[in-house]
Amino acid sequence: MKAIVLEGTGGPETLVLREIPDPTPGPEDLLVAVKATALNRGDILQRLGAYPQPGPKPQFEVPGIEFAGEVLETGDRVEGWKAGDRVMGILAGGGYAERCVVHQRMAVRVPDRLGWQEAGGTPEVFITAHDALRQCSLVAGESVLIHAAGSGVGTAAIQIAKAMGATPIIGTARTESKLDEATKLGMDVGVLVEQVSFAETVREVTGGGVDVVLDVVGGPYWEQNIASLAIGGRMVVVGTMGGSKPQVELGQLMRKRLQVRGTVLRSRPLEEKATATQAFAKSVVPHLASGAIKVIVDRVFPLAEAGEAQSYMERNENFGKVVLAP
Repeated sequence: MKAIVLEGTGGPETLVLREIPDPTPGPEDLLVAVKATALNRGDILQRLGAYPQPGPKPQFEVPGIEFAGEVLETGDRVEGWKAGDRVMGILAGGGYAERCVVHQRMAVRVPDRLGWQEAGGTPEVFITAHDALRQCSLVAGESVLIHAAGSGVGTAAIQIAKAMGATPIIGTARTESKLDEATKLGMDVGVLVEQVSFAETVREVTGGGVDVVLDVVGGPYWEQNIASLAIGGRMVVVGTMGGSKPQVELGQLMRKRLQVRGTVLRSRPLEEKATATQAFAKSVVPHLASGAIKVIVDRVFPLAEAGEAQSYMERNENFGKVVLAP
């Protein structure tokens, strides 16, 4: 099969299209013909040598932590799946390829409404956003602050929070155009972070602070995130796009009785990832099937142009997902 292989670490030129052997499915696995995959920030970090694929180093290091495609073969102990089924899911790696292997419990049926490109950009960001908001115990009527509103996780989190009954939903971005688009997805208040203090705006809008913060930026936003939270508020950090070493003043954590947690998907055990996947399938996929929640695809690149696609994403020009089509 053809696949994008990482040949060293560094710039986009290290992403090389090569012919490599097909992956071999185990007894509980599905062999899938990949119709679409999508870029994530972790792919760029992996290319830079800062986010290696978990487990033993493979012979061919193929990036890609999500996929959508058609089942080709099923393992001997697989139940409920057959050749021809449309599936999507998250991976530890291997998505930038014509074929991939996924454990049966990590596979989710693709709703008929979704095309391949939309499905390919669904699993990682929607499972991440849904799992993070669940970890924060977000309930109807609570307020939430979502950073990077134009990112894949941001566009997913806004819509999931809306479906969960959160209000108001406040988002941040660096351009007015991204805030305008995020408003169409259900965001109530947008904050242009280059111009104003988002913490001040949050306190004005909510009358004291938000119940939940979902942060993908990290260190540079720490102080304002803590200032944005209401008493008893919760924050979950799912990314560190801006850096991972904040200046921490513990007094506010104590006085406001805050909860702060971090989470990742890729390196978690199979059981935990399967639980998150099935929770997404139960709670979010019906909204995708009805069209109430939409997958935002910004741009589609051929698989061979993975390097160009990552360069585009690094420039932060996208609103929503950047998709690769084998």
